[in-house]
Amino acid sequence: MIYGIEAASFHVPSLYLEIKDLAEKRNIEPAKLEKGLGLHKMAFPDVHEDAATFAAEALLKLIKDYHLNPKEISRIYLGTESALDAAKPTATYAMQMVEALLEKDFGARCFKNCDVVDMTFACVGAVDALQNCLDFCRANPGKKAVVIASDYAKYELESSGEYTQGGGAVALLLSNNPRLLEIENVYGVATESVFDFFKPRRAALKSDLKSAAASMPDKIEIFTDEPVFDGQYSNQCYQDRIREAYEHYKEQTGLEKPYENWRYLIFHLPYAFHGKRVFTELFSLENNLPYGTPEEQKAVAKSEEYLSFINRKIEPSQRASSEVGNMYTASVFMALLSAMQVSYDNQEDLKDQKIGFLAYGSGSKAKVFAGKVGKSWREVVQKWNVFENLKNRKAIDFETYEKLHRKQLESSVNSDYKGFGLNQIETENQVLVGSRYYDYR
Repeated sequence: MIYGIEAASFHVPSLYLEIKDLAEKRNIEPAKLEKGLGLHKMAFPDVHEDAATFAAEALLKLIKDYHLNPKEISRIYLGTESALDAAKPTATYAMQMVEALLEKDFGARCFKNCDVVDMTFACVGAVDALQNCLDFCRANPGKKAVVIASDYAKYELESSGEYTQGGGAVALLLSNNPRLLEIENVYGVATESVFDFFKPRRAALKSDLKSAAASMPDKIEIFTDEPVFDGQYSNQCYQDRIREAYEHYKEQTGLEKPYENWRYLIFHLPYAFHGKRVFTELFSLENNLPYGTPEEQKAVAKSEEYLSFINRKIEPSQRASSEVGNMYTASVFMALLSAMQVSYDNQEDLKDQKIGFLAYGSGSKAKVFAGKVGKSWREVVQKWNVFENLKNRKAIDFETYEKLHRKQLESSVNSDYKGFGLNQIETENQVLVGSRYYDYR
């Protein structure tokens, strides 16, 4: 029996900032970001949006677009590094939102018997959820699972990561009817504990907090969405783990050059052009090309053979990333949707073709695996309209962007937004303080 992705959906925030506007305000040449990194727009959450609302929107769209019975979903596993709570899974918030909206058609608590959990390993967490849920489906033939990747990539203002911000969610239905993509049960894995990018608990002295109450401890523990990171080091860790995972994949499959059999190479994309940049090393190793010096590396990257390879096997997967930015756990799956949407729009027949995945999560771990496109893939993709949907967002100016980033706005920017939104965070009831309540507006 075969297993894999039966259907898929996505959601991105309702707002975006033009990268050129950010570049001009930060005294960066726009071409450096647009042509150098492939960045055009940055998806940005409104006041009422977060990782839970993204996940809920993608899950609801999956159920509605493909006419699913939520009671037949046995698992909802969420890969995220934008968790809203250190104990209560973000997936429970998304589940509750969708349950409430579906109550009229399916009764109260339609996910009552569904196993729900979060999985975290930076940007590879949703791939871990995918592998775990596929194992579940194999052990329980006929049962269905949903994997959601949902994140908000936020960096400090004026930092070197600011222009790579983004966010959104992708939801995947897994089963033994992989109409979209059959996933092979072989994974190349490489892991090393490093500090290339992480979100630690930090401490501040009470004296540094002007509004600190007298009853507060001398040192206050703080958690923030913005990471501690070393961009150059993280790029090297990405490249090293991908190389090691790829070699592990080759050892298991016995394939001499796996990538040659793949129609598309799907990468985790912290920025749109990242995949094509990091693959130059593997391309050189696989083809016995000199790669030891910066000059040799540039020669490979600019060679006619490599540029042709990129245009055929990588470029279509970059297009959505250029319009959204970094989606952390969701970026690798959004790259898949982008590539398959391009093939769909171009009337290309992908049936039975192989697609390779090169996923990475800081901290650090890479997974390399592959799948075969299903015979009914076009019936799945026709629901997406990826690039048309990305046009239906609201542009914001730079001043609004900074206020949203600093959480200085109380009311939503997009008054026309229809969907899930954060309604209230409890501040007074001491046994519920911090509880988050959502509604559908």
